[in-house]
Amino acid sequence: MAQSHDMMSRRPPGLRLFGGSGSLRTYQTLVLVLTFFAYTCFHMTRKITSIVKSALDPQTKVGFSHWGRLHTSNTLNIGWLPFNTVDGSALLGEIDVAFLAVYSAGMFFAGHIGDRMDLRIFLTIGMLGTAIFTTLFGAGYWMNVHSFYYFLVIQMISGLFQSIGWPSVVAVVGNWFGKSKRGLIMGIWNAHTSIGNIAGSLLAAFLLKFGWGWSFAVPSLIMAFVGLIVYIFLPVNPEAMEIDIDSGEFNCVKDTVKDPLLEPGQEVKHKAVGFLEAWRIPGVAPFALCLFFSKLVAYTFLYWLPFYISHTRIGGEYLSDAMAGSLSTIFDVGGVLGGVLAGHISDRLNARAITAASFMYCAIPALFLYRTYGSMSIVWNICLMFITGMFVNGPYALITTAVSADLGTHSSLNGNSRALATVTAIIDGTGSVGAAIGPLLTGYISSKSWSAVFTMLMAAALLAGLLLTKLVCAELKGKVHSDATKDATDAQGTYSNEV
Repeated sequence: MAQSHDMMSRRPPGLRLFGGSGSLRTYQTLVLVLTFFAYTCFHMTRKITSIVKSALDPQTKVGFSHWGRLHTSNTLNIGWLPFNTVDGSALLGEIDVAFLAVYSAGMFFAGHIGDRMDLRIFLTIGMLGTAIFTTLFGAGYWMNVHSFYYFLVIQMISGLFQSIGWPSVVAVVGNWFGKSKRGLIMGIWNAHTSIGNIAGSLLAAFLLKFGWGWSFAVPSLIMAFVGLIVYIFLPVNPEAMEIDIDSGEFNCVKDTVKDPLLEPGQEVKHKAVGFLEAWRIPGVAPFALCLFFSKLVAYTFLYWLPFYISHTRIGGEYLSDAMAGSLSTIFDVGGVLGGVLAGHISDRLNARAITAASFMYCAIPALFLYRTYGSMSIVWNICLMFITGMFVNGPYALITTAVSADLGTHSSLNGNSRALATVTAIIDGTGSVGAAIGPLLTGYISSKSWSAVFTMLMAAALLAGLLLTKLVCAELKGKVHSDATKDATDAQGTYSNEV
């Protein structure tokens, strides 16, 4: 066996130490748990800056009204230079956009590299790198750093390491689970995104009273610890543990192991897929562009929902920033249910495009109703926000998980299993460009009209659904053909019985 294949199949040191003789179900559970906590940490550290903004630029809390800034002086006695100036919010916005721009660009390269090296090591590098540079951002508090470019560069490098996470975890999970239940499994597993957002919000907010630097340092330590656990225990694929995925038994002949996500009879090939070749896989481009608009909507809510709630009369009253932040987590709770439902429905129908497009079309009236009636009362706001989160995050979760894994093992690859990370990176990287554009446009549009912002979001949801039209038609045609074939077979069987 080639040396490169041995490197890819090497067992994690922790499993070598403890013998590594568990069952298939044991390893699948281990993979789900480790990757779940790994990506929860990525989102936990990503959420910190949106919470700490109020400490860096207090004008976002105490100096803003519907008619503009109440403060006109150049600086305040509170906050942190250079963010506590009249341009503080703009500077923080530039850091957010720079982070997301590097993250989306890095995603394409990360997937390409991930298909060419041990994903366990690659994921560990991403986690430790993110932890280090997130800590360095917070270290500006203790080192008394007031240079905008220090914080900008640190966040950009952090975005580069963050881009390693998603292609790696999806590829590892895809290696261990077959296609039949992939949508449901990954829908449940994808709750890590919302749980990471909620955990990051609560932890960072709690630590703010000790100094904003701690809001970065403590989550980073947690992420570094989880990263070491991943390095010690994460099995990248069944081959590493010498398991035949079909029988669930040990198989010492590694050359004949079949990939769990391929059709029967297709043997694993270990030549990584090129970037342009991955783009040409049927379905990659439409789903990538669909995710562009889907993430534009989702990330606009991620970055702006607490602000929108605190600046909108609900039941005739304005909520405090703390209450608005807590209330905004309902959107993430709805997103968890949406991801599970989308995965389950797509498994039952065996129709990823139909499910994703249907959810995006349903998101349009949900957005309209939330904008129109969400201000009537707190109960209406919670209910409509939950429904909106369900329809917005459902297709987002489905496309970034089950769809990416499906396309990463498409039949056009002729059994090549080493395209998962590249395809995942292309799809989520394209989506991340939309994730950067949505919040940026909202910053400009919201100053004039929030109704215009929601119009933009509804238009994006419509375009996301329309981009899948060709795939939806193909799935519908396939189902009609399948039903016709089944009816013909049943009729022939009935005729034979009569004869």
